[in-house]
Amino acid sequence: MELRISDLGFQFGIMVISVSDVKKLREETSAGVIEVKKALEDSGGDLEEAKKLLQERGVARAQKKAEREAAEGLVTSYIHNGGKIGVLIEVFCETDFVARTDDFQKLSKELAMQVAATDPGDANELFEQEYIRDPSKIVQDLVNETIAKVGENIRVGRLARFQI
Repeated sequence: MELRISDLGFQFGIMVISVSDVKKLREETSAGVIEVKKALEDSGGDLEEAKKLLQERGVARAQKKAEREAAEGLVTSYIHNGGKIGVLIEVFCETDFVARTDDFQKLSKELAMQVAATDPGDANELFEQEYIRDPSKIVQDLVNETIAKVGENIRVGRLARFQI
């Protein structure tokens, strides 16, 4: 019998969690291995329930970090529609190190594209909008996911949208 690494699993008590389930959930959520294994254990191996647990835990972590000062970050620009729409947005985090990460830069670009597409009046209105790439989420969910990944508070400062 041939045994592949993807067939192996992690054993927690009596329950065995497969590596393929951990890998799949990590790809879908970008959560860490330990967090994914814990969520799968707590959900009895149910992938959908584990995904909900990870989201809830990410929101809780984001709320804990919300009080921390976010004074570093980026000013991100986005030009769309053949140069007819442009956006500038300030996105803050706690450290310059996180501001240089791919996750933070991707979030900044996604937020700028959201502003270009929807023209919110301010950051509060932006956070309450449906996310343009996934209507099952609001923008605040996207920000919370990134907070959970990078481990720092993130906030949006000023934003400006220009249209010709």
